[in-house]
Amino acid sequence: MIAYIKGTLVKIDENAVVVDVNGVGYEIICPNPFVFQSSLNDEVLISTYHYVREDAQLLYGFRDDDEKMLFINLISVSGIGPKGALSILGSVDTIALITAIEQDDDQFLTSLPGIGKKTARQIILDLKGKLSTAVTIPAGSEKEMQANEPTEELQEAQEALKSLGYTEREIKAVLPQLKKQDNSGTDEIIRSALALLMKNK
Repeated sequence: MIAYIKGTLVKIDENAVVVDVNGVGYEIICPNPFVFQSSLNDEVLISTYHYVREDAQLLYGFRDDDEKMLFINLISVSGIGPKGALSILGSVDTIALITAIEQDDDQFLTSLPGIGKKTARQIILDLKGKLSTAVTIPAGSEKEMQANEPTEELQEAQEALKSLGYTEREIKAVLPQLKKQDNSGTDEIIRSALALLMKNK
């Protein structure tokens, strides 16, 4: 198994990054490739999961070992494959997802892409109580997460960006900068987001 890839980050697109290791380019599929934007053309170490099936061998990459462990746990749930797990991780913060599972919040889980009520209940049934030992959860992170919930203006801006054709992953990549403008109006947040998104192209 390939536990990690260390090399020069040479390309980022909507679904994957490419890391050059001694002249060989490894394509690594990620939940949100744009989290590595600041490391483009620099050396990176990406935690990976080597997925083998009859017709392909794929590398999935993660920003840290906690995200990787959450991915491994998600694909152990009946009805969730690697593609579904990536969509989930690309749409929600790790701590928010774990909190929803631990609190039996199937309403939150069904708001995630590809998750129906049956799958949400299966996730809770299979993973509740297991993730706190598999993933490092900082003390007080749940309270911090609640305090950092996006404002109504930010939520409206996110919906507007989706209507313009931007993907969840692209929007998530610029959310940290946008959250600094929580006191701004929706229109101003959208303008700032568009500028950041164009810069990431």
